[in-house]
Amino acid sequence: MVDKSGKMNGRVNMHDIAKRARVSIGTVSNVINETVSVRESSKRRVLDAIKVLGYQRSQLARGLRRAYTNIIGMIIPDITNPFFPALVRAAEDVSYAHDYQLVLCNSDNDPRKEARYLTALQSYLPAGLLLIPAVDSLLREQPMRNGRPTPIVCIDRKPKGWKCDTICADNENGAYVATLHLIDHGHRRIAVIGGPSHLANARERVRGFRRALKDAGIELPDAFVKTGKFERTSGLEAALSLLRPASRPTAIFAANDMMAMGVMLAVRELGLRCPEDVSIVGFDNLEIVELLQPPLTTVQQPVYTLGINAAELLIQRISGSTEPRKDIVLETELIRRGSVMRVQTSPENQLSHVRVKPPRKQLT
Repeated sequence: MVDKSGKMNGRVNMHDIAKRARVSIGTVSNVINETVSVRESSKRRVLDAIKVLGYQRSQLARGLRRAYTNIIGMIIPDITNPFFPALVRAAEDVSYAHDYQLVLCNSDNDPRKEARYLTALQSYLPAGLLLIPAVDSLLREQPMRNGRPTPIVCIDRKPKGWKCDTICADNENGAYVATLHLIDHGHRRIAVIGGPSHLANARERVRGFRRALKDAGIELPDAFVKTGKFERTSGLEAALSLLRPASRPTAIFAANDMMAMGVMLAVRELGLRCPEDVSIVGFDNLEIVELLQPPLTTVQQPVYTLGINAAELLIQRISGSTEPRKDIVLETELIRRGSVMRVQTSPENQLSHVRVKPPRKQLT
């Protein structure tokens, strides 16, 4: 049924288009799917009919014919964390360039919500999935769709027991270099606020921190080790417990920038100063940390590159790549700013012999 504007009321199909354009259904299909060259006059009539009738191709119907759609599903743990949108933007840029549409879901770091989104996305027959796992992610193996595995790449974090593709930054070496920076500035009482111990990247950053202290011959009191949730409030609470005692640390390494901002809030709340009383180093290099007072010294992750490489790897899998699984590790860089200050140490305590070990070779 056609309304006064000439457009169809109700569902439009290729029969309607063929009738209006005075061509065969096969010609309409060839124009829509760009499978066979069509004479220009016929193609113009088909396109005009599509415009007038308001026809939109069903991606789901198309997916049923070829077992998947042109949708790429992406699940991230926290849309409010500034680290993740930059990564999503990179993945969307690559997806769009390859004629895929990115659909974004936010798990709120809830493994059950993540699992529900994975199930829901599968019902739309996605070409593939990109996942930044939630804390305690329930994902253990590649999802299946109609008896076939769905291509999936995990980014930044690796679920326990995961044996498929991953891409992340060199968390351990980044933390090692950051801690060494504090040591080289004379700090010996250095505390750490790590992320959730269930996350591989959190464990790797704490491991790099501990390795730097061990190489420098510095003991780490148990009281100087705290665990946060990779968000600001947990950084604030952990820092308050570290800085209230008289025997407080002179420096704190926070395992991400959100917690480092919480540390800065704790310093101000206790009437202390950064870096005069407490030096602080973070991890991520979020855009906002350069605007803090003082600007935050932090480890830069190649966020955009992480998203680019993950999406490109996923599209390779969608295209049929059968190469062995890849664990790609990208190098990090220490960005030195004003939140670290040199403290005075006696000559015998100088650790000039400590040097940064070469970064681990990138895995592909």
